Amino acid sequence: MQKPFRRFELLLPTRFNNGLPVPNDAFADTLLELEEQFGAVSSESQTIAGQWRHEGQVYRDESVRIFVDVPDTEENRQFFIAFKEILKERFQQIDIWMTTFPLELI
Repeated sequence: MQKPFRRFELLLPTRFNNGLPVPNDAFADTLLELEEQFGAVSSESQTIAGQWRHEGQVYRDESVRIFVDVPDTEENRQFFIAFKEILKERFQQIDIWMTTFPLELI
């Protein structure tokens, strides 16, 4: 029987909250770190437009979606919880939208 898997999806902004573009190195470093940790990572070339509000200020984002499929373990979950804090600093964000859900592999 196959072990359960889980997908972690991250939306990473193409611009800092001050409007300046995020350097390509931030994305390259993130992809490399995930590939080194899990052996694979995927990303989409299209940007995702979003809008959100924090403390009365409206933010508009264009984000890139990155996703990783990993064994569903507490160790991997803890990795992503810690990695989110690194990404918040790297991308100079109040928060990073990260979701996770179980996968059924066929």
